Amino acid sequence: MSRIKPSKFAHVVYRTRRFTEMIEWYGKVFDSKVQFENPALAFLTYDDEHHRFAFVNLDFFDPAGKLVSRQGAVGVDHVAYTYDSLTDLLENYAVLKAMGITPYWPLHHGVTISLYYADPDGNQMEFQVDSYPTIEQTNQFMYGPGYAENPLGVEFDPDQWLARLRAGEPESNFMVRTVHQPMSEFRGSMFKS
Repeated sequence: MSRIKPSKFAHVVYRTRRFTEMIEWYGKVFDSKVQFENPALAFLTYDDEHHRFAFVNLDFFDPAGKLVSRQGAVGVDHVAYTYDSLTDLLENYAVLKAMGITPYWPLHHGVTISLYYADPDGNQMEFQVDSYPTIEQTNQFMYGPGYAENPLGVEFDPDQWLARLRAGEPESNFMVRTVHQPMSEFRGSMFKS
C-alpha cells in the first residue's frame, strides 16, 4: 500500500515571552495580518491560508517565568502539515498506529481537524485537514463569537471517526465544530481564568 502524504506545509507555532514584538515583527517581515488575537494566542497569515504563524504568549500562562518544562521554553512549539481529506488524515493515522506511532492529542479546532504527534526528541507536529472548503468560510468561523469562546477546540476519538468513515458516513458530518462545545481538557485549563 502506498503511503498517504501531506499535500502542503501549513504553519509554525512559536512559544514566546515577547508576544507583541513577535506579532509586530512577523507582520512587518511577511506583510502578514492578524486573523485572531487574544491575550494568550495570536494567528497571522500572509496569504490565503487561515494562519501561517501562531504565537503562544508564555507570559499569559506563566507570568513569573517559573515553568521549567519544554512547554515553558521559548521557541518552536510545533509545525503543521495539511492533508487533502479527513479520510487521508485518518487512514494515515491507522498506518502510523500499526507502526506503534500514535498522536498525543486529537483535536477539532473548528478551522482544522488535527492530530498532534511528537518525534523521539519531543519535536511536535500537527497533521491536519481544513474544516472548510474556502478561506472565506474559515474566516467567518474564526471571526464568529464561538471561536473567541473556545479557540483551542474539542477532542475526538480518531478510531471512532475512522470506523464511521469506513462504514460510509460522509466527511461532511465531521467537519463543522459546534461553537459552544466544551474546550479540550488537555490544554484547555490554561485558558481558564
